Amino acid sequence: MNLSRPQFEVLTILEKFLRENNKKNGITQRILAAQTGLSVGTINKTVTQLEEAEFTKKNQITPRGLEALDPFRVKRAIFIAAGFGSRLVPITLNTPKPLVRVRGVRIIDTLLDAVQAAGIEEVVIVRGYFGEQFDQLLYKYPQVKFLENPFYNESNNISSVMCVRYLLKNAYVLESDLYLNNPELITKYQYTSNYLGVPAEVTDDWCFETKNGYISKLKVGGKNCHHMFGISYWDEKDGAKMAEHIKEVYQMPGGKERYWDQVALEYFIKDYNIEVRECSFKDIIEIDTFTDLKRLDRTYAV
Repeated sequence: MNLSRPQFEVLTILEKFLRENNKKNGITQRILAAQTGLSVGTINKTVTQLEEAEFTKKNQITPRGLEALDPFRVKRAIFIAAGFGSRLVPITLNTPKPLVRVRGVRIIDTLLDAVQAAGIEEVVIVRGYFGEQFDQLLYKYPQVKFLENPFYNESNNISSVMCVRYLLKNAYVLESDLYLNNPELITKYQYTSNYLGVPAEVTDDWCFETKNGYISKLKVGGKNCHHMFGISYWDEKDGAKMAEHIKEVYQMPGGKERYWDQVALEYFIKDYNIEVRECSFKDIIEIDTFTDLKRLDRTYAV
C-alpha cells in the first residue's frame, strides 16, 4: 500500500509519540488534526483507512504501520563543510566556519544534535578548508565519516556534492554554517524531496518562486516568495537523478563555479517536483558576516 500524504502525516506523528513516550494510550484525533494541520474530517477518514490496513490500532502505530513508513525513512545526512567562510573573517582565518562557536556551541553541533535526535545514524561531512580540525567532532559524534574535497579552494560548493553524488538517495543535504534553533525541522521520515523556505514579502537573498507548494524558480531577490535555507531532502528517485545531473553541470564550461542547488532548481528544474517545507526565521539563523556573529554573541564584540 502506497501511503497518501495524510496517512504519512498521521503515521509519523504516531511513530514519534510511541518512540518518545512509550505510552499505552494513543493520541486523540483532535490532537492529530492540530499537529498535522488537517481537518478533523480528514483525520477521521485517514484513521479509518489506517485501521483497515492494520497500520494502526486504537490510534497507535502497529508493526505493519512501521513497515509502511520504512520507505520514507531518512537514510543519511550529508553536511557540506568544505568552504572558507570568507565573509566571517577574521574568525575563519584559523577555524572553519562550521566549527565557530556561538554562545559556546559550535555552529555545526546545532545541526548534528538534531540529526542524532532524529535517529539518523549515517552522517557524512564533506570537508576541505582546515579539514583536520573537524576530527574534534568525533569525540561527541563518533559515527561521523569524513570525505575530502580537494577542489574546495578552486570551485563552488558543487564540487563538494560531486564527492557525495551517489549518496543523495533518501538523504538530507545540509549547509554546515546554519545555526539551527528548531531541531524539530530534522525528522526521521520525509515524504518527498523538499527545501526549507520562509515565506517572505521581500528578500534580497536566494529565494524560490512556487506554484502549488512546489518550487518553480530559483532566483536572487524577490517579492512574495520563499527565502531559501540550505537544508534539503532528496527522495530515492530524485537522489538517483541528481547523481547524474550534478556531474553533467559540473563538467559544463563554468560548471565548477555553480552552486549545487542550481542543478535541480535551475538547469534541470523540469525533471523535478521539489516542495517547499515552510519554517520561520526564528528556526534557523544565517550567520553571513562577522557583524552578524557579533550581534548574536557579544563576546566577539569585545
